[in-house]
Amino acid sequence: MNPHEIRCQYFSQEDLLAAGCLDMNLAMDAAEESMRLHAEGDVLFPEKIVQIFKEETQERINCLPATFRSKEICGVKWVSVFPLNPVQHGLQNLSAVIILSEIVNGFPVAFMEGTLCSNIRVGAMGGLAAKHLARPDSETIGFIGSGEQAKMHLIAMKTALPKLKLCRVGAKTEAEEEQFVAEMSPIFPDMEVVGAGTSLQKATEDADVIVTATSAQAPLLKAEWMKPGCFYSHVGGWEDEYAVAKQCEKIVCDDWETVKHRTQTLSRMYKDGELTDDSIHGNLVDLVLGKIPGRESDEERTYFNAVGLAFVDVGIAHAMYTRAKEAGKGSDLVVQEKMIFEHEELKDWVRL
Repeated sequence: MNPHEIRCQYFSQEDLLAAGCLDMNLAMDAAEESMRLHAEGDVLFPEKIVQIFKEETQERINCLPATFRSKEICGVKWVSVFPLNPVQHGLQNLSAVIILSEIVNGFPVAFMEGTLCSNIRVGAMGGLAAKHLARPDSETIGFIGSGEQAKMHLIAMKTALPKLKLCRVGAKTEAEEEQFVAEMSPIFPDMEVVGAGTSLQKATEDADVIVTATSAQAPLLKAEWMKPGCFYSHVGGWEDEYAVAKQCEKIVCDDWETVKHRTQTLSRMYKDGELTDDSIHGNLVDLVLGKIPGRESDEERTYFNAVGLAFVDVGIAHAMYTRAKEAGKGSDLVVQEKMIFEHEELKDWVRL
């Protein structure tokens, strides 16, 4: 091998799935470790770069880097969000790739499909919150929304709350609910998964856990549907009426300082003067590190909202890369065989 050859591993989504990377325990452990390392000052976490191509539809590509000094690994998630794809083209609205590099020589070690990791991270953060904020004996979960994030959240919630035995899903159409049921029922043979006939109230009323995972910008979840003792995981933008948060005893975010400058329900409440910094119980890392208490009674209503911390994506991606490599998945990718001026044929390739 030429001493200047550079190789890395390529992992498709199928490589990662076959290696067992759709593992919420793996993801939640990596997320916890990532938050702990960030709290200890181990993580470099620059501002993300956002390129919005159409303001009215928010079609965009984001670049989100992070480095773990102790792991000697640097990563970046390159993620596109095109909200109109499903309606206009029948395509997914989000796609991502992740590049991991070592920071000893600065060379890439992995080029990975990143949509799986990105979706798993969202679910893992909701699952971690559920461990601390939901009743451990929760048996019923209700969904508003039936897309990829809802499906990933069901995997995460069942991992965090293994006593869940009934899932109800409410979506825009019964066909979407039927697809959710058809795809998720085989994964959880010990759980009944049913559609709510597009009734959001039927899907969520009396549920121990509620998840809203939609692209809607409207107060879909009503406060009266959230019973005492319920844990609510808010995934999207504006999905619940203000009264939902106001009746919750504890509100936790992945990062409140980031949340309050976005377009979530909590952000809107903050801007409208309906919510203050003192209204927030804390961030998820505070629960993980034991700095604040989680659920303290069976009757508490609890609320979790995350907007995404890209260093967690990189931490989970590194865990997935390690597992996939150990499983012998992926393929060799040659970045370069020689340095530019070492090629004997260069004289024939130069264009003057």
